[in-house]
Amino acid sequence: MPANPRSIAQLSVLLQSGALDPVALLEETLDAVEVYPDKAVFTVLTKERARAEAEASRRRLREGRSLGALDGVPIAWKDLFDMAGLPTTAGSRVLADAAPAERDAAVVRALAGAGMVSIGRVNMSEFAFSGLGINPHYGTPRNPAAPVGEHRIPGGSSSGSAAAVAAGLVPVSIGTDTGGSVRIPAAFTGIVGYKASRGRHSMEGVFPLARTLDSLGPLCRTVQDAVWVDAAMRGRPASEALPRADLAGLSLVIPETVFFDGAEPEVVAAFEAGVERLAKAGARIRREAFPEFAEIFAVMARHGALVTAEAFVLHRERIKGEAAAGMDPRVVKRTLLGEKITLADYLETQAARERLTAAVEARLGPESLLISPTLPHVAPLTQPLVDDEELFFATNGKTLRNTLVGNFLDWCGVSLPCGTGAAGMPAGLLVSGPRGSDARVLAVASVVEGLVG
Repeated sequence: MPANPRSIAQLSVLLQSGALDPVALLEETLDAVEVYPDKAVFTVLTKERARAEAEASRRRLREGRSLGALDGVPIAWKDLFDMAGLPTTAGSRVLADAAPAERDAAVVRALAGAGMVSIGRVNMSEFAFSGLGINPHYGTPRNPAAPVGEHRIPGGSSSGSAAAVAAGLVPVSIGTDTGGSVRIPAAFTGIVGYKASRGRHSMEGVFPLARTLDSLGPLCRTVQDAVWVDAAMRGRPASEALPRADLAGLSLVIPETVFFDGAEPEVVAAFEAGVERLAKAGARIRREAFPEFAEIFAVMARHGALVTAEAFVLHRERIKGEAAAGMDPRVVKRTLLGEKITLADYLETQAARERLTAAVEARLGPESLLISPTLPHVAPLTQPLVDDEELFFATNGKTLRNTLVGNFLDWCGVSLPCGTGAAGMPAGLLVSGPRGSDARVLAVASVVEGLVG
């Protein structure tokens, strides 16, 4: 791991000033990936493409035609985003022979248009259907934050994205988030993960899991980096200003329902230490019960999970046919649960979703944002989860619990590192807000980051 992994902002200063050459940075990046001992992080390196993009960036910067703050900065993509000329395999062997994509996904095109250099694809949970990051086909990336000699999960489904950034191989990787798949691995590995509101970015050319839940966002080193990438993915200048956020008088709400159930004491302690720092800085913090959060899980128990219903529709031919033999049995088993979910169940859940979203937002109030532990526990050891299916499913459910609330409500959120829990592993603090409040959530997260990081 590099001794001092660099953020996008740090690299941008060097690139824009001419102190760092985009081609030299690319070769340094490729060399770091090649010698990195964990070969389960990247699934493919797009060296030819990356070299062409870096050369073009070099010409622009030398001629004074920079495309902006992201020009020449390396980026990696979760194996769900179409990249021209490559099959999109979604972490699965059964798609290895799929037809190559004819063109890049919309957000890949947008960041290429901002001058970013795409160095390759990173690993993930098969079909994005797990919060743990375990992949029996391409290997499970090691969590770079784990003590030497320990193999702990990186979190999923954007496992390779988190591992690549946490290891300092790239400053940013784009992941997707259907139940927590950006925020979970960010919290487990001690980096920043921003889940955008659904619809903020184009999902064109992104392999789906559950279309009414799917969103995407960057895993990176700082909130500032996330802000720049978010703007560029929407076709806006990376320098676009966020609204100002001042902690003095800022209203933050800590949910007393669900989020702390069964949480590890060390994780709670790290979160509460962050809360104390925020309060001392002038934030107004209140704790409140949200019975709606408990009702979300009651609705899921009664009617089934939306993600399971939609994943079954997407994969039903695959898991009912010969392809199932080549899939992770745990993914097959979980997807098959969707067969039992009726249309009436699905519609009842969607109706409950609208009702509960409105109720939660009314309880929160228009001036407040939610803060909570991102996860109730730190990253566990990998091998026990591989060996014990019952433990796998129990841990997966607990890992997804806090974050899936945001997906169900269609919220946005930023996970920030806030100290350590058991075994010195990272703990995360999550700033969340209603759909469409992305700019405010990012602005507040940027201020919070300076106090709890």
